[in-house]
Amino acid sequence: MSRFQTISPVDGSVYVERSYATEKEIADALETAATAQRAWSRLPIVERVRICNAATDAFVAMKSEIAEELTWQMGRPIASAPGEVAGFEERARYMSEVAETALAPERVEAKSGFNRYIRHEPVGVVFVMAPWNYPYLTSVNAIVPALLAGNAVILKHSVQTPLCAERYAEAFAAAGLPDGVFQYLHTTHDSTRSIIQSDRVNFVAFTGSVSGGRNVEQSAAGRFIGMGLELGGKDPAYVRADANFEHAIETTVDGAFFNSGQSCCGIERIYVEAPIYDRFIEDYIDLVRQYNLDRPDRPDTNLGPLVKTSAAEFVREQIRDAVAAGAQAHIDPGEFSMDAAGSPYMAPQVLTQVDHSMRVMTEESFGPVVGIMSVANDDEAIELMNDSDFGLTAAVFTTDEDAAISIGNRVETGTWFMNRCDYLDPALAWTGVKDSGRGCTLSSLGYGYLTRPKSYHLKVKV
Repeated sequence: MSRFQTISPVDGSVYVERSYATEKEIADALETAATAQRAWSRLPIVERVRICNAATDAFVAMKSEIAEELTWQMGRPIASAPGEVAGFEERARYMSEVAETALAPERVEAKSGFNRYIRHEPVGVVFVMAPWNYPYLTSVNAIVPALLAGNAVILKHSVQTPLCAERYAEAFAAAGLPDGVFQYLHTTHDSTRSIIQSDRVNFVAFTGSVSGGRNVEQSAAGRFIGMGLELGGKDPAYVRADANFEHAIETTVDGAFFNSGQSCCGIERIYVEAPIYDRFIEDYIDLVRQYNLDRPDRPDTNLGPLVKTSAAEFVREQIRDAVAAGAQAHIDPGEFSMDAAGSPYMAPQVLTQVDHSMRVMTEESFGPVVGIMSVANDDEAIELMNDSDFGLTAAVFTTDEDAAISIGNRVETGTWFMNRCDYLDPALAWTGVKDSGRGCTLSSLGYGYLTRPKSYHLKVKV
């Protein structure tokens, strides 16, 4: 039986060791899920909501343990790790609140002698593939709505965060979820591919890289099943001259460096209107220098390591390439004692004199670096924001709401922010364009991807 280890970025130690699922365990899980789903889907929605709310209660009760595990599995500072539990609760509660209305049959206009409506039927078994960077906030978007809609769920979590899958199972067991409705499997790449290809799986929800999304699509080719692919971004912010200056500085710094920049919807490039550019750069750098890069298990740390040394080296290489091409790096890594080549601990970096010929402005970094450019006006900012293979979120900082809407109408993105960034509102559809993926989670619209319409056309007068 093959095994894997989770190496903690905190100190390089082995934090978790688990066995991969065998072929028989996978086959049994798929069969159990298909059987359990049929009974689960027949329960009234109010009962499914009750159980999911009870599971959320159980999950929140484990907040301290979950926060510590997050810190050791993926390196999030312990001071901010509990925030993921709060975000999980917000999304789970909202999707429970709107479930009964969103999943209710849709009546069409009256027609004499007929009863016509459309039911939202569960698709069946949903296979969720979740990443390590926000292991609960990415997975809850699919898991809880899928269950509320009457589906069964099989979760494959990243080998970097395997305990997250196990915490889900604990919470659902405590809530009394029927056996087999939720299961998790630790699987290899080959086993994962075989699950996607199984006729027991009816929908795949994947969050990860573009290359990973392509592999999922290729694995499911010819099966005609639905899928949701959330594949990351290179998200821009545009700071207009009329912005609330201090708010724009604080928000874009946090948006770029929270979670060490390891966020698919974090800010990775900033465009600043020319009249405020020099002042913006000066104040931005001053605030970035105030980060405390240290071990994430220490309470005063607000910038932890990247998840792996290889991830940090990738970002360092982007920075070196940019500097060699003429960019200016404003932060001396020596200011941060924990920064070290060959280590996941990496100082934050701010780059100017950048352009879109540089990888750091076009290629997803997923680390603590941001490039900042001066722009002359809205048109130039829009052109640069759209000059990307990605389109997950984008933000504008301005006091002019009409201008924000006008600019947003021209920016190619799934979510458009004004005066904020790096946040998922569960009442709004979470979606992307271009290489940021396909499909939609959250909001009442998210249920449309986890159900199928079934039309009822009843001639009641004959």
